[in-house]
Amino acid sequence: MAGFTKIKDYVDTSVLNGAERYYSWKKSPNQATTQGIWFDLSMSPGNPIPKYWFDATPLTAMNVAQSTDGGLMHGSNVTPSNKYLKELMAMCVTAAPLPMPMILCDYLLYYPTIDDSVSGAQTMINNNVLTRYTSGAGVQMIAISEATRTGGQSFTVNYTNSSGTTNRNTPNILETGLAVTGSLISSAQTSTYAAGPFLPLQAGDTGVRSVQSVTMNGPDVGLFAIVLVKPLAQFNIRGIDAPVEVDYLKDFPVIPQITDDAFLSFLCCPQGSLSGVLILGTIKTLFN
Repeated sequence: MAGFTKIKDYVDTSVLNGAERYYSWKKSPNQATTQGIWFDLSMSPGNPIPKYWFDATPLTAMNVAQSTDGGLMHGSNVTPSNKYLKELMAMCVTAAPLPMPMILCDYLLYYPTIDDSVSGAQTMINNNVLTRYTSGAGVQMIAISEATRTGGQSFTVNYTNSSGTTNRNTPNILETGLAVTGSLISSAQTSTYAAGPFLPLQAGDTGVRSVQSVTMNGPDVGLFAIVLVKPLAQFNIRGIDAPVEVDYLKDFPVIPQITDDAFLSFLCCPQGSLSGVLILGTIKTLFN
């Protein structure tokens, strides 16, 4: 396992030295989501406070970090950077959105306010680059709705992959018509070309380093942001009768590493409305 060769190492270097951190989190979305549409919890009220993906110059790359933007607390920076996700616990007090898959991601960089009504390529301004996972290995794109939309139109993204190859293109991605801020516009159960939470990449690519442009294949109504994220862990809240508890040190062969200043938040796929629903839990990290 990454960071530890045996449980004794964990006890000696983390437990006995007090190198563990334990934090709670709580989110209460106010959006009426629908079944099977992935949703970004980072803009929802609660603890941590919301992070809005339209708060910067349109089309201009902006870095995201715990020190400047918040996100789930996971402890201060460590030198060298040897911080790991030990445990996650999550529960939901309302049955409507359950069962609900969730993905913990490190949010790295975003491109705000891409306009659905603009024909032709919208060129991104890359004054900032990735400061974590700098090669782009394993980094994925999500497209988050920023405003009411019509949906039904498709778009493509031109990007640089994790090998540094430019001019890579996604397939055509169909936008959902769900008019909910925070929903992932590429996600729709009944649409043939819907992609799920992460935008599909050109064949052979496994990660993204930067975005060069977005092209709408026809005019639509709405605004969205593209965010580069590194998926770290996933789990499923099954019911209201018990929380889900995952111990990554005990239950998995590899324990997820958390880089310094990571902005952590969740994606979720509810089976019903999240409006007024309380989702809460804890996160435990360790150092060595």
